[in-house]
Amino acid sequence: MAEFTLSKDADGVAIITWDVPGKTMNVMSFTGLEELDACIDEALADDTVKGIVITSGKDGSFAGGMDLNLLAVMKEQAGDDPAKGLFEGTMKMHGLLRKIELAGMDPKSKKGGKPIAAALPGTAAGIGLELPLATHRIFVSDNPKAKYGLPEILVGIFPGAGGTTRLAKKLGAVAAAPLLLEGKMLDAKKAKGVGIIDEVAADPVAAAKEWVLNAKDADIVKPWDAKGYKMPGGAPYHPAGFMNFVGASAMVHGKTQGAFPAAKALLSAVYEGALVDFDTALKIEARWFTNVLMNPSSGAMIRSLFLNKEALEKGAVRPKDVPDQRVKKLGVLGAGMMGAGIALVSAQAGMEVVLIDRDQESADRGKAYTEAYLDKGIKRGKVTQDKKDAMLGLITATPNLDQLKGCDLIIEAVFEDPKVKAEMTQKVEAIIPEDCIFASNTSTLPITGLAKASKRPEQFIGIHFFSPVEKMLLVEIIKGKETGDRAVAKALDYVRQIRKTPIVVNDARFFYCNRCIIPYGNEATRMVTEGVAPVLIDNAARQLGFPVGPIQLGDETSIDLAAKITRATKEAMGNEYPASEADDLVFWMEAEGRLGRKAKAGYFDYDEKGKRVGYWKGIHDKYPLADEQPDLIEVQERLMFVQALEAVRALEEGVIEDIREADVGAILAWGFAPWSGGPLSWLDIIGAPYAAQRCDELTEKFGPRFTCPPLLREMAEKGQTFYGRFAPEKKAA
Repeated sequence: MAEFTLSKDADGVAIITWDVPGKTMNVMSFTGLEELDACIDEALADDTVKGIVITSGKDGSFAGGMDLNLLAVMKEQAGDDPAKGLFEGTMKMHGLLRKIELAGMDPKSKKGGKPIAAALPGTAAGIGLELPLATHRIFVSDNPKAKYGLPEILVGIFPGAGGTTRLAKKLGAVAAAPLLLEGKMLDAKKAKGVGIIDEVAADPVAAAKEWVLNAKDADIVKPWDAKGYKMPGGAPYHPAGFMNFVGASAMVHGKTQGAFPAAKALLSAVYEGALVDFDTALKIEARWFTNVLMNPSSGAMIRSLFLNKEALEKGAVRPKDVPDQRVKKLGVLGAGMMGAGIALVSAQAGMEVVLIDRDQESADRGKAYTEAYLDKGIKRGKVTQDKKDAMLGLITATPNLDQLKGCDLIIEAVFEDPKVKAEMTQKVEAIIPEDCIFASNTSTLPITGLAKASKRPEQFIGIHFFSPVEKMLLVEIIKGKETGDRAVAKALDYVRQIRKTPIVVNDARFFYCNRCIIPYGNEATRMVTEGVAPVLIDNAARQLGFPVGPIQLGDETSIDLAAKITRATKEAMGNEYPASEADDLVFWMEAEGRLGRKAKAGYFDYDEKGKRVGYWKGIHDKYPLADEQPDLIEVQERLMFVQALEAVRALEEGVIEDIREADVGAILAWGFAPWSGGPLSWLDIIGAPYAAQRCDELTEKFGPRFTCPPLLREMAEKGQTFYGRFAPEKKAA
């Protein structure tokens, strides 16, 4: 079946309909591009056709963008010169969209072309918007759920099918910047306001047909093809334009710290494209697009943040023989910050929620969290009063455990004390149905140990949320030694309901995410005790793409929490605990009352409103600054390796069973250098031989925590990569 089809009506309008078989939303493929090209040629060559309307056969959407798997295929099929193949493939796409834009008009007079309009029934993203931008007028439906934008930057590339050049030429660099550099998706009203689309209509196809039948020659000439075109806001050589580009450059570097190649390449394409004619600008865009695709960062980001993330969300690791386990009634034990957040996201998903705490006042406080959240949404115009009332009606806040009767999933979020958790488990299991799954939201306590309090350990599992629950995208599901497949399926189906990304790991101390995060913070505090400047440590991390540096992160998560985790770990591990100077620093800060942001005193000083005003200089009274500061790269490698090696050990030990989860989890849970695609992808980028060699050097200089894991050593000797050896398709083979 065809992806693009052409029909002609009695009025002389050719309707080109995009409808990819077997897909709920259109995505562009090589086949689709060829069919679209053929449809355009036929319509332009037919003298009975007065105009063309391009639309979608999908209800409520136009297109979701390019099939990103194709970008990898383009690179592989290009043979010995992949850059050439990618450039030529991109230019072929530009040629098709330019053909639509010029529509058969005379090159000199710009007359005689056929009007071409886009009629979008809903969401258009990526090439799904780049194609309409090449038409002469864009009509969209009044669908309130529809979004329009170019989100490519979020997966490590930028709009490379002319979207970058057209948007910059149409809106100017300043107005185009947030759409291109932040990947913002806008509703129809806002998209029309900024100039992405032209008209909102109840029936966009009918409105588009009427327009093409009445359009004049001048209506279909794009501004950049007309004489006297000037770029809105000014070109780089114009005084105002010069300042705009200086500001844009500062904004890009301020936000990315130079860690994300696509942002810099995009800005270069816009800047250089603004200095030349439109067709040359398209070639420049194609060259920068090729440059980004050739950078291993783009492939790693696309793989982790799009392909792997999507696969996990669709159930790639779900037990296959377990029937649907969607949650109907959820019980949440503990109405503190975590429990309140869990209740909020579950009610958002339409579940009935019973929120339990020790007394009515505490339970009501937990429910009030949802009310406050919805009130903010009402102020922003994103939530209606009816929606607020409906959501609050789903949450029953109570101290009465009997209300848990009929629940099919329980999530325990009480105090991090095994005895308290065991007591709650036993009380609740006496009330809930026998087939109800029981989950703990613990962040550090082994699930197998907690399951000992349960009469049904095969129905006991860990569902570890990150704070704040409503903002964090990842949920870590932990299998205890006796956890059964139905419990895993239940947890995965629940996470899908609340629209978050799950990873499933086997039980071990700190599971996977905290296992990697804790060494990150410890390495930073070790450096402070060595006399490394905290500002160097934080900036080194930010220049790697981490959202915040590890010193700042310590203040945000609180220093007394770090001290508590350290004491609990020491007690559990006994003589095996690897004591370090980092512990001494944390305990000293705790004793000084500098507990972090919540105490308005930590590694930073704060003003009365809790705003950071600078690093606390008093720390150097105990740990003086070294006269000679280390090299930036050394600081960065210490921070990266200490996390990546834990990811390798987690894979070695079977805590991680699917490498996709290691990478996706690291990026979504704590912002591990997103440009790298995650810790295992990063090791693939730098290569196992270099990684093993660097481990040996870091071990000799800083200690055994950098010892090369046997798996990495073996891979270095064999010249292997993690995705070459452990990718799901490799394992299946």
